[in-house]
Amino acid sequence: MSGSANPEVTLRFLALQGLAAEAAALAMRYFENRDAMAISLKGAQDWLTEADGAVEALIRSRIAEVFPQDSVLGEEGGGEVSERVWIVDPIDGTANFAHGDTTWCISIGFLLDGTPELGCIAAPALGETYLARRGHGATMNGKPIKVAATDTITRATVEHGWSPRLPVAGYINNVRALFEAGANVKRSASGAMGLASVACGRSDGYLEGHINSWDVAAGVVIASEAGARVSDFFSGDWTRGNPIVVAAPGIAEDAARVTGLPLAPASHPKDAASQTGD
Repeated sequence: MSGSANPEVTLRFLALQGLAAEAAALAMRYFENRDAMAISLKGAQDWLTEADGAVEALIRSRIAEVFPQDSVLGEEGGGEVSERVWIVDPIDGTANFAHGDTTWCISIGFLLDGTPELGCIAAPALGETYLARRGHGATMNGKPIKVAATDTITRATVEHGWSPRLPVAGYINNVRALFEAGANVKRSASGAMGLASVACGRSDGYLEGHINSWDVAAGVVIASEAGARVSDFFSGDWTRGNPIVVAAPGIAEDAARVTGLPLAPASHPKDAASQTGD
């Protein structure tokens, strides 16, 4: 039985909505009292707050209560990958969170047999919740969303994420190439929110040379269901991260060509989330 018609996926989709709401409420309590919160660095610009651990612990606890056979892979606690795996970033955009910037979110994705089936990105400080199930479309706050109709790079606003795992020169070269191609380039410092912004049409594309699975597991489903071209992130050893290209169909080829980042062959948007590679 395909994941999109699987009653087990339906049960998890229903649970996901309540889980994300509870996690968002907890994260907001920390955000509103961040001056009293413990904040540290795991490395250069690799922020860790007290909220990260608390929110991930809550999500893990709730999943274990309802779906004890499922595994969880989280940014803070790691974990194993099984047939049914939840992939969690408790606070994506932690630097923003720590500085009082509202551009951060909780990202929760669910994969069945390696296929991204469900995704939720909750951005409570922005009052936005993005939700999608493979084959069923994507919503923001319960209303259907779709990608922008932008059809040329010279009219596009795109985001290029940065990873400390790659040389800075490559990032700078890609940003320069996008500007020279005529694009407007921005950076929000939250990969998951970058994908959500493409899904709802606020941005025309999101690209990054290396990004982790917990940053994109939810967003690839949401963006695909909103009509985006999405590269096959979940290929090879995706637990170590991969490049990502998520873009409106009209500019996806150009954005990938300009940056040299890989883009999957053209397919129906609803099929993109079912691919098992980056």
